[in-house]
Amino acid sequence: MVLITLSVLFPILWVVSMSFDPRADIMRPTTLNLVPPGFSLKAYLDIIEKPSANPVSLPVLTMNSVLLAGGSALASVMIAVFAGYAFSRFRFAGRQTLMIAVLAVLILPTVATLAPLFVLLNRVVIGDFNLRNSLPGVGLALLSSLLPFAIWNLKGYIDTIPKELEEAALIDGASPNQTFFYIMLPLSTPAIAITAFLGFLSGWTEFSISWQFLTDPQNFTLAMTLYNMTGQYASSTPWSHFSAMSVIIALPVSLVYLALQKYMSGGLTIGGVKG
Repeated sequence: MVLITLSVLFPILWVVSMSFDPRADIMRPTTLNLVPPGFSLKAYLDIIEKPSANPVSLPVLTMNSVLLAGGSALASVMIAVFAGYAFSRFRFAGRQTLMIAVLAVLILPTVATLAPLFVLLNRVVIGDFNLRNSLPGVGLALLSSLLPFAIWNLKGYIDTIPKELEEAALIDGASPNQTFFYIMLPLSTPAIAITAFLGFLSGWTEFSISWQFLTDPQNFTLAMTLYNMTGQYASSTPWSHFSAMSVIIALPVSLVYLALQKYMSGGLTIGGVKG
């Protein structure tokens, strides 16, 4: 257990330590120190002033990532909660076939869908606007990969909520819509919170679709900028700058997790049915 904990924490501590390393102008450190020889915010200040060689500021990159991650996560949860409820509670023609279709998309790698999505979205052109080369286009492509997991995750959780709760509400005069919005949704809060968080995390770290679809730097995201610091550009990027950008990218996800943490505790349905 100690070895596993160290293997998980060491890279995180090393990245944080490197981001505060005062030797920001040194391309590669020659020693392995968890505690840097000094303390400096120079790497963060450099990243905030000019995050990449492209003419785009850090606030624009952050806003693009927030819109992409937040929008796709919100849309996936809003659609999946209705689809998951329908799969869980209703029996209709084609139900099994649709569930197998959703599962088939779920096990398909995201990279495998890049070509058809690229061709499909590239056909939508309105004046100078090309849906493929835009954040909404990337969001739609990302949504297609988020929905299968969201639907299955929410359906599985709704299956565990006793039907007797809804039946009792219907007997007391509630409408089907009221039982859904006032009983089912509150009881599904933990699953919705987890699904939304994982969707946000997928969108926040999404790289493959954005890198293939987007060409305008004004639409670039933080993950794309971090990738620009590696590969052929790695030799010109100090490790302290790469570490500082990594911390900046990870910080909002940590804040979202802390904000949703209280909703992720299970057991809200315990005691919901009278004995």
